[in-house]
This record gives sequence, structure tokens and C-alpha cells, in this order.
Amino acid sequence: MGDARPLMGTEVSICLWHENIETGEQIVEQVFTEAERIDRLMSTYKEDSRISEINRLAAQQPVVAGDELFNLIRRAIEISVLTLGAFDITYESVGQHYDFRSRQRPDAETVEAERQLINFRFVELDQAAGTVSFREEGVRINLGGIAKGYVVERGVSILRSRGVQNGIVTAGGDSRLLGDRRGQPWMVGIRNPRADDEVAISVPLEDEAISTSGDYERYFIEGEVRYHHIIEPSTGEPAGGVHSASVFGPDAVITDALSTAVFVMGVDQGLRLISTLPDYESIVIDDQGRIFYSDGLEPPAR
Repeated sequence: MGDARPLMGTEVSICLWHENIETGEQIVEQVFTEAERIDRLMSTYKEDSRISEINRLAAQQPVVAGDELFNLIRRAIEISVLTLGAFDITYESVGQHYDFRSRQRPDAETVEAERQLINFRFVELDQAAGTVSFREEGVRINLGGIAKGYVVERGVSILRSRGVQNGIVTAGGDSRLLGDRRGQPWMVGIRNPRADDEVAISVPLEDEAISTSGDYERYFIEGEVRYHHIIEPSTGEPAGGVHSASVFGPDAVITDALSTAVFVMGVDQGLRLISTLPDYESIVIDDQGRIFYSDGLEPPAR
């Protein structure tokens, strides 16, 4: 049984097996309730969310984040350090000026001014007080590159706590699998970045997370240029060279952030980073449509 609903600017879906239909439906509802709660806390589109409050006030004074949000921001900054800034939640300083639905983008002067504010080191965390403050006026953070991974990880932990042994929770490009598909591995398709209904490659996975960042998720094309939502922190412009980056491993929060980082870093640097992380693997499709695999993966036989 399962369901799918629009949430977090994407679609959240749940599929699980349970011997009791009514109990199964209650569990599905519980996961959606949790996803809605996290969205209310972490959405920059909601003026009354805690993260919007941080963005409004943290340059003037430390803002109490609450344990959950504080810990996720702390993890995001740890990943920024690991990826040498390729993953950076302060990308929102530029990202806030994009509106993909109305095909709006910042002009060159805005990008140049705001990209100076993309630097995770401008975010100051006080562990004892549980507060977040910004060292520069105008800094903004967005957990879009990590929050959906958190939602699916939380969703699966609810399934597990309710005795479910086989299930999958998906939010946009992030999926967390619980167990296998009742005796078979889950076959997770990585889509062809330039054909909506085509799968470029299918990966058999069990009890694992997989996240894909692609330049086809939120974008518009102007002239010959594709403007998409994955911002390269060093330039403030949409990252180039890659069409999609997929990362899988034991924790969806990490795979979500790493897929963004690998996309930004590109094939060589991105896969080199993954090779240093024993529990994680990656598949990258570059801007020529070529498929690259991290060291721990065998390309499929042709």
C-alpha cells in the first residue's frame, strides 16, 4: 500500500507492506504528518518557519534554532567542510533571486554582489546555547539540499518503529529503502537527464538511501543557457559539466548533500571525494551523456 502527495516543492511518496490494511494506512498517514511538520520548520517559502526566522534575524542576534534544526545545520556545515565548500547552505544568498516558475534569474550585478555572501563560515553555531548567528548582513541559508534526505530518513525510521520490514519513502530525487522488495532487491532507476520517461540505468539496492541531483529538476532555458537550481558556491551561477549525480549509502541526509556536492565538483573531483568515503558510491552522467561510476561499482556488462 502507499500514497503520494505534493509536499516540500516536490512529491513525497510512501510504499510499504503490512498485513493489516488499516494499520498500514495509519503508518502512511503518520509519515506524511512528519513530512509536513519538517516542511513547516525548514521551508524558506513559509514566512513563519524557524529557518525564515533565522534568515531574518541571525545577522543581528543569535537565534535559538531548536535541537532538530540546529543539528541539521551543524551536519550541513560538516559536509561543507568535507566537500571543501561544494555543498553550502548559504547558496540561498543567490538562490533566493531565482524564480523558476516565472523564469526569473538575478542579473550579473546581483550575482556578483550576493556570491560574496556564499560561505558556510559565515554561519556561527553556539552548541551550548543552541543558537545560530550570521557573521555578515545579507547571508541566508536554505536546507533544500539536505532536508528531503532528512524527511525520507525520518519516514523510514517511523516505518521501522511500527514494525514495517519492507518499504520505501521518496521525496523528489531522494529515496530511503527499508529492507528489500520482499525477497528481491529494489530496482531504482536513474533517469535519463534529457528524456523524462527514460531510465538511463537501474541500480539494485536493499536497505539503503539513494539521492540524485539533476539539472532537470527545477530549471528554465533562456537562449542556449539552462538555468537550474544547483548553484556553484564559488561563482553564484548554476553549476555546469554534469547533467546528474547520484549517490547511495546508508544515510539519506548524507546522500542528499553529497549528490549536490558531486554535481558541483564534477566527474573527476566528485568521484575522487566519493572514493574517500567507504560506505558511499556514486554514478555521474556528464553533459555529454556519458556515465561514470565510482571505484566500488562495476559498470553493467554490455
